[in-house]
Amino acid sequence: MKSRYLVRQSEVTPYSPANHTGTRNYRMIGKDTVGAKQVEMLIGEVERGKGALPHLHPGIEQVCYLLEGSAHVEVGGEKFEMAPGEACFFPAGLPHLLSATSERAKVMVIYAPPYEENPARRKP
Repeated sequence: MKSRYLVRQSEVTPYSPANHTGTRNYRMIGKDTVGAKQVEMLIGEVERGKGALPHLHPGIEQVCYLLEGSAHVEVGGEKFEMAPGEACFFPAGLPHLLSATSERAKVMVIYAPPYEENPARRKP
């Protein structure tokens, strides 16, 4: 029996997010997968030197937790490198970017409220 609450990445169709290069996202938790209304979680797989171009999300907070690889992050005037097991926070409305510095980076991303790849919720 298929669970209403368990989502397997192998069963999710990846997509290429807007304002990103070399990135495949898997929307794991959201309205369409489990009916979530207040939070969204996805897994992003990013190629070396690719990732999110500078952008912001009005009214949406974002958390990134690095699962594999390494990444360069810029947010709020800070620049830093991330390693597996580290998390960063992008406040609502603050420009940010993330790019893979290893061959491939795998990152868990959480949005609250959900982003849902809605162009009205992103500004370049």
